[in-house]
Amino acid sequence: MLSGFQKFILRGNVVDLAVGVVIGAAFTGVVTAFSGSFINPLIKAITGGGPKVGGTFTLNGAVFDYGAFLTAVLNLLIVAAVLYFLVVTPLNRLTERFKREEKPAVAEPSNEEKLLAEIRDALKNRPL
Repeated sequence: MLSGFQKFILRGNVVDLAVGVVIGAAFTGVVTAFSGSFINPLIKAITGGGPKVGGTFTLNGAVFDYGAFLTAVLNLLIVAAVLYFLVVTPLNRLTERFKREEKPAVAEPSNEEKLLAEIRDALKNRPL
């Protein structure tokens, strides 16, 4: 039972997933700090400032905070782009480089080819 669990844990997909989650969580903190320090002030400057990022609008008494939505979308795009270019692309290149060349399976001769080979051999061995 424990050896099966060990095989499951040490399987490449599980380890890759664990590493991806840890790196993603750490990188999300960096992107959140970046957006709080640079993106939010930029959105405030473009949309006229104010205490909230980018401002809000009200429709039938409901307040919509579109600045927070813009910040979340930019965070998602930044995280996705960096993970793609710094993790996914290099790993794909690495796996392609170390991927074993698979040899095509040697096809078994068909019955017709076997029969023709027997006829050829019989004709070669026939006395003249």
